[in-house]
Amino acid sequence: MADESNAGPVATAETTDAEVKAPMAQKRRSPRPQKAASEAAQTKPPAAKRRGYTEQEKSEKLKLIETQVSEGSTLKDAIKSAGISEQTYYHWKGAAKPTQQKDTRGTKSLPAGDELADLVKLEEENQRLRKRLAEKLRAENAELRKRLGLD
Repeated sequence: MADESNAGPVATAETTDAEVKAPMAQKRRSPRPQKAASEAAQTKPPAAKRRGYTEQEKSEKLKLIETQVSEGSTLKDAIKSAGISEQTYYHWKGAAKPTQQKDTRGTKSLPAGDELADLVKLEEENQRLRKRLAEKLRAENAELRKRLGLD
């Protein structure tokens, strides 16, 4: 089969000196118009700056959303009416949870003496349970050795 790329004799293009030396008339372009983006930037109002909320504003918005949801509104609608995004809501809610948990733990604190007494009781019970478990495992081990005839 013949090679398709070399189907026939190659014709060489001969150029005369007249063709090479003849200058081609180049088109002159008019200067570029100013970019439309610069005009749009001048007419466009400045972008809104990111607003930071105080802790009080955050908690007020979270409470507002909670009350609206408890009244029967959907969470999505309540978040939208508060003027924040869903991502912001969940971020604020997640940040507020640990502080709420710290507050609830601190109210049920026992005196140091009671905590120490409870700790001692738990350690004694732990030791007792470990001894029972060790005895049970030794008994099972001995029984298995007898069955296997390893003694």
